[in-house]
Amino acid sequence: METRRVVVTGMGAITPLGNSVEEFWQGLKEGRNGIGPITKVDTTDFPVKIAGEVKDFDPKKYMDFKSAKRMGLFSQYAVAATKEAFEQSGINMEDEDPFRVGVIVGCGIGCMQKHEKEIPKFLSGQKLDPLYIPLVIANMASANISIQFGLKGKNMDVSTACATGTHCIGEAYNSIRLGEADVIVAGGTEAAITATGIKGFAALTALTTEPDPEKASRPFDKDRSGFVLGEGAGILILEDYDHAVKRGAKILAEIVGYGVTNDAYHITSPSPDGSGAGMAMKIAIQNAGVAPTNIDYINAHGTSTHLNDLYETRAIKYAFGPAAKSVSINSTKSMTGHLLGGAGAIEAIVCVKSILDSYVHVTRNSVEGEEELDLDYTFGEGKSRDITYAMSNSLGFGGHNATIIFKKV
Repeated sequence: METRRVVVTGMGAITPLGNSVEEFWQGLKEGRNGIGPITKVDTTDFPVKIAGEVKDFDPKKYMDFKSAKRMGLFSQYAVAATKEAFEQSGINMEDEDPFRVGVIVGCGIGCMQKHEKEIPKFLSGQKLDPLYIPLVIANMASANISIQFGLKGKNMDVSTACATGTHCIGEAYNSIRLGEADVIVAGGTEAAITATGIKGFAALTALTTEPDPEKASRPFDKDRSGFVLGEGAGILILEDYDHAVKRGAKILAEIVGYGVTNDAYHITSPSPDGSGAGMAMKIAIQNAGVAPTNIDYINAHGTSTHLNDLYETRAIKYAFGPAAKSVSINSTKSMTGHLLGGAGAIEAIVCVKSILDSYVHVTRNSVEGEEELDLDYTFGEGKSRDITYAMSNSLGFGGHNATIIFKKV
């Protein structure tokens, strides 16, 4: 069966390092830290004091007040990032068949802010907000994007915890390859910096209790102590290559590989031998029609937890063999924290920008690995490197693994 080529023609980002792709990318290149003291929650009695918060976000810059009021924060982030991505892509919906333009944007958790507001009402016998359910359910990011921009094609919410963003982009890639759509808005979003979000992940002992933002998120470092919670959204406009060329679009990169597996091992821990995530990488590489030696750069899941970083390193070695030593690796989470459902999406944007700028950003705060953590994780400073193929990995609770590969056009 003949398949179509899939390219990226627009990107948008709301992140702890800035509320646009350029602000975000410039922050990464400069090695700035988007992690700081939590301001959205009173953490006096909490063991966790820091997070990667979005700053200076005003939804009215991106949508009318009435629309914003009918969205949870995670949906607002997604719609805002989509607006930027659409503007960059130059797509004019008046020239498009709206049933050929879809949306696959996911969220790992949904609107925790609204849960926290409404559940005490329920427990005390008060009347609930009529919009309680439409505000909290995770599919509403995808739904609200469709409503705001008039997109009537394939619409889905893939929710696979921390692999959500990458799965959404990969599934959109497959849909366009198979002719189900000409254009798909793809990505992920999350807004879980809330009392229950922080305490819930802290109860799992997944979050670092390090109070110093300069020492907290340390992916692949021997002194790593847990991940930092982040928030935001990343959106990519994926498009059939011929469709993009026909309308004169500027093509940013091409997606050429996608791999999906499950560890079938544990609800929170990756598989110790790395075979699950490693096989996702192998499938993506095979799908791309290249060899491991062709991959120049990996944006790792790199959460700064003891198990993830070790097992992901084993997964890279499982997939790459001797070539694992020559590939450049980094973790964006060192500067943003972990955006959960939005992580894979902003990290996909990093892959595209790394290709365009021939640059691998630093893994901030990390200094020294340990016995098995012996790959090139870009400690110390970023570096210039010509990148033809860039890979992004995402590993989600429940054993969900997703890998996508971008190619320079």
